[in-house]
Order: sequence, then structure tokens, then C-alpha cells
Amino acid sequence: MSGVLPDSSIRELVAADGLSAEPALLPDQIQPASLDLRLGSTAHRLRASFLTGQDATVADRLDELEMHRIDLSEGAVLEKGCVYLVPLMERLALPPGISAAANAKSSTGRLDLLTRMVIDGGTEFDRVQDGYHGPLYAEICPRSFSVLVRPGMRLNQIRFRAGQSVLSDDELRALHAESPLVDSDPLIQDGLGFSVDLKPEGSTLVGYRAKPHTGLVDLDRIGAYDAADYWEEVHSDTGRIILDPGAFYILVSREAVHIPPRYAAEMAPYLAMVGEFRVHYAGFFDPGFGHAAAGGEGARGVLEVRCHEAPFVLEHGQVVGRLVYERMAGEPQALYGAGIASNYQGQGLKLAKHFRDPAA
Repeated sequence: MSGVLPDSSIRELVAADGLSAEPALLPDQIQPASLDLRLGSTAHRLRASFLTGQDATVADRLDELEMHRIDLSEGAVLEKGCVYLVPLMERLALPPGISAAANAKSSTGRLDLLTRMVIDGGTEFDRVQDGYHGPLYAEICPRSFSVLVRPGMRLNQIRFRAGQSVLSDDELRALHAESPLVDSDPLIQDGLGFSVDLKPEGSTLVGYRAKPHTGLVDLDRIGAYDAADYWEEVHSDTGRIILDPGAFYILVSREAVHIPPRYAAEMAPYLAMVGEFRVHYAGFFDPGFGHAAAGGEGARGVLEVRCHEAPFVLEHGQVVGRLVYERMAGEPQALYGAGIASNYQGQGLKLAKHFRDPAA
């Protein structure tokens, strides 16, 4: 059956040696529709980001672009504005017909920690062709905060697919009619559009902006940092804000999103013509996100926003992104938010888990 492989099929892939690791995989790496990837023990500081290109290996490019190596075994700082490549503990031996895609985990994106997967012979970040045999690497570029990392940390995740399973717009409309995907009239065009909330009920707080000069963030420390040391609150009483070029913002969608159990979704950028900004750093939405049986009644999508060339006026209700829905090849044994550690089920405007709740 075509579709995104659920947790049970990922375990079968491991048992068939399509996915291996050193040290061995841990049971909690397997999520409802993806697998968490772990950092290895060495980081290569690079002169620049790169794609390997056909008929070349990452090792070939490292000979050209590596500046020095960093031992992560006792913990090491990856500095803001620098580019690193870290071999991952996992490697693939995919059978024919099974491809894969990677994406940053939610907390990684909310830290403005650009993390992309690189493979031998790769011509795109985060994409693995069917039948690939070889190692996996994480390219890491801290954008707003320097971070302390150690081997085994999980910054990105990988999703496996059999064939093509993306829902057409007509199929998406039918699914919404059967099981509402948003708590409002859906905007369906090449996926499910979503907009930004700049008029929250009972508050003028619409988001957060990363401060330019902060301390580092130890990625193992959960709830350890005062948000005010790293973030400025963004307020609006007009339903409008101006994005500054180069600044990083955490905002939230106006719509509460629902991912039914037999579906998965991926956040994709909206058309470039809507403005010179990017909304999308962590893009996988697991089956059960916002699902009532998994402890949710719809959940807002947190938007990781970076403005590019010029200041840009962002308006309440402006469409800024879309969710591409896919069928699962089978229903997962576990759903997001139900029986597994899910930090963002039922979320609204929320910073990464490393920061204490400013409202607490």
C-alpha cells in the first residue's frame, strides 16, 4: 500500500536492515510517522554549506570545505552564524520503492536552528531517493542562538514513503467534509492554506522576536531558560506588524489544525509573491496532531518566520503557508499526543521547550 510508513512499518524496516544505527536504535526514536535521528560524536566546521551532487560523496566534499573538526563527546558549542556537518548515528539501505524525507524537529525550528539532512550523491537537502544505501549527515547552522550539543541529540527526523500519497485538492475537500481539518472555512489550493493570527482574543501579544545578542542554549536543558533573556515580546493592537529584515519571529496560525489518524502532513512555504519572508523551518505534522482522541481539539500551527530583503507589513489573517496532506500506509499504533511525549499538543503561541513559559 502506498503512503507514509507508520511506526509499525518503520520497525519492520529496521528488522529488514533497511535502517541501521551505531549504537542501536532506541525504541523512543520511532514516532507515529517518522524516526528521530541522532547526532554522532564529531562536528565538521565548514567554510560553506553544500550539496554533494551526483556521483560524489560527502567525504569528497569535506576534503574541500572542512575547516576543522570538533569532538562532541563531552559537549561542544556550535556558534551562531557558522555552518557544521555532523555524521548521524543512523544509515539507510532502502529497498526499491521506499524513499525518505527529513525535516527539523519542532523544537529545533523554534530555536532558529537551521538543520538539514545531506546524503552521498544528493542534489537536494532533506530528500532521499528510493533504494539509497549510505550514511546520513546533518548540516547545522545556528541562526539566532549558539547551542551546546552532545552525541545522541535529536535535531531532525526522517519520514519514509512508499510511492506517492499526496492528497489532491478535491480529496482534501472531501476529507475536510468528513473530518474537519480546520475550525473555519478551509482555503484549499495545492494543500490547506493557513493564515497568521495578529488579533488574539483578550491580548495584544502576537509573537516573539529573537534578541540579537544572547547566551547559548544547552539543548538538554528543558524549561531552564528565562524567555525574556532570549526573546522580545511582539505586541499589536491593530492586527498588523512590520517584520524587520534578518529578524526571526515566532508567531501562530489563526486556524486550529487537525491531522486525522490515517494522515500525515508537512508544512510547505506559500507562494513567494505574497511577501519577502519565509514561514517554514520545522514541517512535519504527525497523525493525531490536534485530534480529539489524542488529547487535542485542534492545535494552532506555530510559525517560524524570517523576513528577507525589505521590511514587510504582515496583516492579521494573511495567508502565509500551507499544509500538504498525505495518506498513511497504515494507521500508527501510537498517535501524536496519545501515550507518547508530545510537547506541543493543543498548543497556541509557544516557544521551544527549553524556555520557561513567559505567562507562568
